[in-house]
Amino acid sequence: MLPVMKRIFIASRGNPEHLASLFRAELPMHEVLTAAPGPGDAPVPYIVVGRPTPGVIGAVPGIEVVLSLNAGIEHLLASGEVPAGLPIVRLVDDGLVEGMADWVLGHALAWHRNFALYRDLQAKGVWEPQPEKLARERIVTVLGAGALGAPVAAHFVRFGFNTRVWSRSGRGIEGARSFAGREHLLDAVRGADILVSLLPLTAETENILDASVFGALGHGGFFINGARGGHVVDADLIAALDSGQLTAAALDVFRTEPLPPEHPFWRHAKIMISPHVAAPTHAHTAVKQMAENIRRYERGEPLTHVVDRTLGY
Repeated sequence: MLPVMKRIFIASRGNPEHLASLFRAELPMHEVLTAAPGPGDAPVPYIVVGRPTPGVIGAVPGIEVVLSLNAGIEHLLASGEVPAGLPIVRLVDDGLVEGMADWVLGHALAWHRNFALYRDLQAKGVWEPQPEKLARERIVTVLGAGALGAPVAAHFVRFGFNTRVWSRSGRGIEGARSFAGREHLLDAVRGADILVSLLPLTAETENILDASVFGALGHGGFFINGARGGHVVDADLIAALDSGQLTAAALDVFRTEPLPPEHPFWRHAKIMISPHVAAPTHAHTAVKQMAENIRRYERGEPLTHVVDRTLGY
């Protein structure tokens, strides 16, 4: 008698057929579905989701593991559709990490060496050398020491920046100064030239980037947000830019996405907007990571990167 093939349902709004083909190559002994199973269908132990349509998760019979296509999973927790006790595995993928590091370092180095300013001077036909600093003369504070924050901070260290890292736990990063806990947030930020947010969005971190944080930065600093829009008090960021406390901000994430046409960020001369592309999911590397977790689960080994619901990530 042939063994029953375990089933995987790809509940992605993007390109589910492409993901399905990659899963079939990785797990040829599994049945991969791109159409939602019906109420009387055989159990589907694994569901792969991005931002699923409401009701999809609850309608799938026999789910044992929820595999996220994203590093951020606050939307899955907020929906209340994933039953308590059902593991949610967030995506911690080399491709995602590499993409975020590229995006953050690209913006940081461009600001550090005045590229945008020289572009503006070029448009005016003005030859006006600006004061230039070495990386070791700049302080960079990275908020978050997890799967994204830690490697990004390590890159800043390698480039020679005076690097600080702040997190809930105070996780150490070699070559960087670590700070832990909300009571030391302003200590981590005070006097920094560049502030990078790579925090998870939780009840504790929502609205954490406000006037007090922007005011603690060194005058004329630069803010980079590749985490979540809900971290930022938008009005406080605009005020810091308008006053000159910040000279620029690079934003990839927003409270509402797509960013509404009427939002003032669009028209602010000191804000650089990208449409949530800092760390896109790379299907070929993401599927390898998820498939390995499925293999671990079926061997009776612990899943990796399981969400701790008490922490929210």
